[in-house]
Amino acid sequence: MKASRIAAAGAVAASAVFVLSAPAFAHVSVTPEGTAAKGGYATVNFKVPNERDNASTTKLEVNFPTEHPLASVMPAPVDGWKVEVTKSKLAKPVELHGEKIDEAVSKVTWTADGKGIEPGYFQKFPLSIGALPENTDELVFKALQTYSNKEVVRWIEVPQEGQEEPESPAPVLALSAAEDGHHGSAASDSGSGDAEDAEAASNETTEDAAAASSDTSDTTARVLGIVGIVVGAAGVAYGVLAGRRRSDA
Repeated sequence: MKASRIAAAGAVAASAVFVLSAPAFAHVSVTPEGTAAKGGYATVNFKVPNERDNASTTKLEVNFPTEHPLASVMPAPVDGWKVEVTKSKLAKPVELHGEKIDEAVSKVTWTADGKGIEPGYFQKFPLSIGALPENTDELVFKALQTYSNKEVVRWIEVPQEGQEEPESPAPVLALSAAEDGHHGSAASDSGSGDAEDAEAASNETTEDAAAASSDTSDTTARVLGIVGIVVGAAGVAYGVLAGRRRSDA
């Protein structure tokens, strides 16, 4: 009995330690709504948890990778926050989908105009971004989280494959393979096939319609035939009854 009590107490203590240490694993992260395919556009959410018990998060700065510039970045409105999109000149112009650009978004900043993210809560900050690069498998966004007590947490450490997650990891957006027909080649290659399929579908539809019309005509003829038989039988019955009445008279 005594041993079981000690084991139970140990389990409770272990779970308490886990609960107390759990917030340390929370950090600023980024995830796409659906997929973030190379060469396409995506809506992503930066999730910001509050890790402090005595202060609110009042500011978030997200720095964009200059080695993989994004020409289009559009924020969605977030109640209680104002947003600022900063663009910077590129050291070297780059070509994106046949167009040369010499500037790109370098930072997006959200600043609370109210209470911010209070202890025990988190907030999502959505962005529409693109066109996503095709020559990398991920994008790293270094972020700074500022609290109401002026503390700044720097989420800037780049996770390395095969190593443990760093103490303050930067948000990383994984990119999926480019979607089929993204550049229009797949659509053009299959144009003739699509036309043939459409013609076949049209012919099939015509045949179905003709068959349906034939079935309808057959059904109508059968119904009229049955009605004629019923009416004829009724006439015969009426004639028999009328004859009997005359005989009785």
